[in-house]
Amino acid sequence: MSERKSILCPNCRKLISRDEPACPYCGLTRPGLHNTAGTVRKIFFGANPVMAIIYINIAFYVVALFLDPQGIFGGGAFSLLSPSSQSLFLLGASGTLPVLGAHRFWTLISASFLHGGLLHILFNMMALYQLGPFILHEFGFHRFINLYIITGACGFAASVILGTPFTLGASASVCGLIGAITYYGKSRGDSYGEAIYKQAMGWVIGLIIFGLIFKGIDNWAHGGGLLSGLLLAFLMGYNDIKPESAWSKMLAYACILITTVILIWAVVISVFSVSQTSL
Repeated sequence: MSERKSILCPNCRKLISRDEPACPYCGLTRPGLHNTAGTVRKIFFGANPVMAIIYINIAFYVVALFLDPQGIFGGGAFSLLSPSSQSLFLLGASGTLPVLGAHRFWTLISASFLHGGLLHILFNMMALYQLGPFILHEFGFHRFINLYIITGACGFAASVILGTPFTLGASASVCGLIGAITYYGKSRGDSYGEAIYKQAMGWVIGLIIFGLIFKGIDNWAHGGGLLSGLLLAFLMGYNDIKPESAWSKMLAYACILITTVILIWAVVISVFSVSQTSL
């Protein structure tokens, strides 16, 4: 006689059979599949998905430097430890040149994991380190993943549509998180929500001022990320008003799978291209 394996429903945390077609308590379809997906999530992200994304960004920054080491000791603070444009292009920088010129549409996702210099990655990772845990706590793991990946892609899509030739960086995704926080604060209301909303609006105003003062800032990507973050947060909701739905979970796993394939592909074709050039 075969033993029936029991699991905790990933949605309501009640004890059920793994082979149930739907949870008898909350109605979640195929809870065994969701439980397996949760195990895969832990393998890839461990207990801290924010730090996992930061490590991926750092890893791609290091790979970009080693693909073409000539820019490592560039002159000036803003060009110190800067990957070359060639290595960034190979690894998946976005913009009209890669997307429309070379038909590298997948760079709308990969560009969120690339940076053009030490200060660039430092500022973006500090912002992600500060904002990510709040989103993770208030929106949950799956909605956090959707916000980071999708708003980054939307930001770079806006940038391409509006004619930016070459662009990259996690700031589009970070702006997406700011958009989600802005929606959260305004939607929640009360004194806590109002305080969160005012702080988020302060970040938005700071982004606008920063983008107007400094050259080379991709304001279109920032704006696209911000607006898509507002919209996506509205569509998905947050923990105080509803739990993560099955569709948001499936969307998150699709984002993880697609992003993983794209990033691995980017590294493989980059190393292959560099090795072929050096022969």
